[in-house]
Parts: sequence; structure tokens; C-alpha cells
Amino acid sequence: MPLQLIDEDGVPTSLGDSIGIDVGLARSLHADMVLARRLDHEALALQRQGELHLWLMSWGQEAAQVGSVRALRDSDTIFPSYREHAVALCRRISPADIMRQWRGVAHSGWDPAESKVHINSLVLGTQTLHATGYAAGVRLDRSDEVVMTYFGDGSASQGDVNEALNWAAAGNLPVVFFCQNNQWAISTPTSKQMRTSLHVRAAGFGLAGYHVDGNDALAVHAVAQDAVARVRAGGPPALIEAQTYRMAGHSSSDDPKRYRTDAELSAWQAKDSVLRLERFLRRAGVEDSHFTDLKEKEEAFAATVREECKALTGDGLDAVFDQSYAEPHPVMEAEKSQYLARREQAVA
Repeated sequence: MPLQLIDEDGVPTSLGDSIGIDVGLARSLHADMVLARRLDHEALALQRQGELHLWLMSWGQEAAQVGSVRALRDSDTIFPSYREHAVALCRRISPADIMRQWRGVAHSGWDPAESKVHINSLVLGTQTLHATGYAAGVRLDRSDEVVMTYFGDGSASQGDVNEALNWAAAGNLPVVFFCQNNQWAISTPTSKQMRTSLHVRAAGFGLAGYHVDGNDALAVHAVAQDAVARVRAGGPPALIEAQTYRMAGHSSSDDPKRYRTDAELSAWQAKDSVLRLERFLRRAGVEDSHFTDLKEKEEAFAATVREECKALTGDGLDAVFDQSYAEPHPVMEAEKSQYLARREQAVA
């Protein structure tokens, strides 16, 4: 069974009671999750209105993302896949920068050097190899930095991911592999993807394995803290499998009703991570003003998301020729001149 500190009703488990739960941390994680979910809903609505070309939802996976990223130092580097919007928000990446790529006005929305979050990787699983290579550099630099990379259960079937796990273990590299097992690889259920749980594979590679309830933000945070501390101290790289659920479709182009049942969705809605943490906070005696203030902050945040999205503009097509190579390139310069000449002719 995955590790759990609070159950679906927000009641601490026996383990949660024994180790004690930091209510202040719970409040902070809850606020992060509420804003992340609102970004997700607003962005999906903007996509339906034609303001974004595509959107990959993280609805339902907020606890896994927020709980894990808050266990890192700001100096630790993150390699996401393409739906880690909550992670980006926690690293102070603005909604505009998160949406820029999905509006089609830039190849990426933010500077990885500033946020220590690498750009989104849409090629399935490739970010795990990037993270492993970066972690090798960290080891050579003799730094105490830890690298975390996110991937899904579907990506775990990719050769790239398995190569990354093996290289990380063989080199004892400072990387934590965080799998958000959201039960579906687009329309293929986990039950048809694999015969053994992902965290069980860790031992075969020589990794430290963890299994956690991905809808329990406090449990995710505790597990991630332990894994990160062990890796930072020189222990073997770690693999965390967080059992969670993708509440929406794989993307804004996907219709999940074609492959999953209403009963399954309802069962997971009862385990909703945001409501679970709110129930815990209310049971813990957190004052109503926390929720009232958070609701006001959420509404103001939603307005900002809408405004920032509609204000996004991109460079002209001529920028493509300047950005194809790091250094000036004669072929690109010639093609740019041809393009500009034809554009002037068309205007004339």
C-alpha cells in the first residue's frame, strides 16, 4: 500500500498521528494547490475560447507536484515533462510564461537559468535522460545539488526512461525520478502497460524505491524530503511512484469519456487532493479567514491568468532565422533576406 498520512476524509492515519503533522506546512501546500488548479481550469477555458492552441491538464495531480517540489531547495534543478504547471508556479514562474508555449508565440516560456526549471519536454521521457546527464555534471562539480525529474506511468514504458534509470544508478548520480502514476497513458490503463508496480522496478536498477499516495500532499512531501535528503547525502538515486489520477483528458484534444467510466472518475473524485487537505485543515481548527482570503486570492489570480494570456504576443517569423543556430549562419542569413524581401513585396 502507498504511504499515506491523511485519509480521504482529511483524518490523520496512524502513521500521520505518530510522526505529527505540521499544520503550517499543510496550509502552505493547500494554497499552492488551489492556485495551481485554478490556473489549470482557466487555461482550459482559454483554450476552448481559442486563446491557447493546446493545453495539458494537471487537474488531480496537484498534491504530487506541490508536495514534491516543496521538498527541494530553490538551488535544485528540475526537469519536467509537459504538465507540471503546479511545479512551475511554486518556482515563481508566471502564468504568462507557463502559457506562452501553448499560445504558440514562443518555443518556451521561461529562462531555465533563472527558475532552475528546464523547459517542457514534449518528447516522451526524454527529460529523464536530460536530468541524468545534468546530474552527472553536478557530480563532477562536487556540488550538493539534487536533480528531480517528473514523468508519467506511460513514459516508464519508454526506452529512454529505463536507460536514464540505469545510468543514474550505475553512476550513483544525485537525481530523484518522480513518477506521477495517473493511471492512464492517454487511453491505455496502467493495468495493460505493466505487470509490476513502478516502484518495485527501483531495486532492479539499484535505486531507492518509494510508493506514496499521490493525492496526499503531506505524504508526498514527507517521502520526497526523505528521498532528496538521502540523495543529497550521497545515497543512491531514488524513484518515487506517486499514485494519483488525471481528472481531465490527456490534453484539451482528448475525450476521456471514450475510454474510462463515470464510476472510475467518481471513485477518484472522492479522493480529491485539494478537498482532502481542506478537510484536514478545518478539522485542525484553521480559521475560516484562511479559506476566505484564499478564495479572494484565487479570484484575483484567475483574472491575472486571463489578462496575461490575452496580452501574449510573439516575435515575427523572421526571428526563426536568428534562433535556429547559436552563431550566425550563412544559409539562415540568406533565407532571412529572401523572406524579408518577399514580405516587403507582399506588403507593396
